[in-house]
Amino acid sequence: MQGIERIVILTGAGISAESGLGTFRDEGGLWAQHRIEDVATPDAFGRNPALVHEFYNARRRQAADAAPNAAHAALARLQADWSGELMLVTQNVDGLHEKAGADVIHMHGQLDSALCAACAYRWPAPLDMSVGEICPSCGAPKARPDIVWFGEMPYHVERILDALQACDLFAAVGTSGQVYPAAGFVEEARIAGARTVELNLRDSDMSYAFEYHITGPASETVPRWVDRVLAGG
Repeated sequence: MQGIERIVILTGAGISAESGLGTFRDEGGLWAQHRIEDVATPDAFGRNPALVHEFYNARRRQAADAAPNAAHAALARLQADWSGELMLVTQNVDGLHEKAGADVIHMHGQLDSALCAACAYRWPAPLDMSVGEICPSCGAPKARPDIVWFGEMPYHVERILDALQACDLFAAVGTSGQVYPAAGFVEEARIAGARTVELNLRDSDMSYAFEYHITGPASETVPRWVDRVLAGG
């Protein structure tokens, strides 16, 4: 693309839907079986850590069996072939971007990582975690999923905001536009003078803020868009 050197791309649950991983709004999926308040908040973990571990163990097993789709592969190709700077940020915790070969910033944590609530040490999570699991660093029985729950501060926000304020193009792929601070990234990019494009199956809550819109399944729209970016179109 003419005049484009720095790109920031944000991906959400929609990019992994075609890999069989459900979103918050899918009927019949893991999220449909639980209230957010029961499995995805610090208070929920305090009240019933066994239920929270059971929920994330199921998500972890599901993600371990999933394969990246054409959209993940296309973004990994763009990152590898782009001559300028490109930051790929995801709200997803499934690890499919890495499976596709991309270098990604996880703002909401990772299913394959465990976190000590006592000392903040991180280590590779087993497929199944249990209540009272011991931290290998400090020995405290405080292991939890390394997931940013509702009410907690996302990771790497300052680094992402710095990139948004310097980028020439911001793209959001498969995001709902409902979860902040990620939903506000398009406004940050617009204020900085960047072009903005949304690639989504349907309009999101933040569609109005984007300059360009590409609608359709991510496995079809993202590879075509990446081809155009790399071709300078």
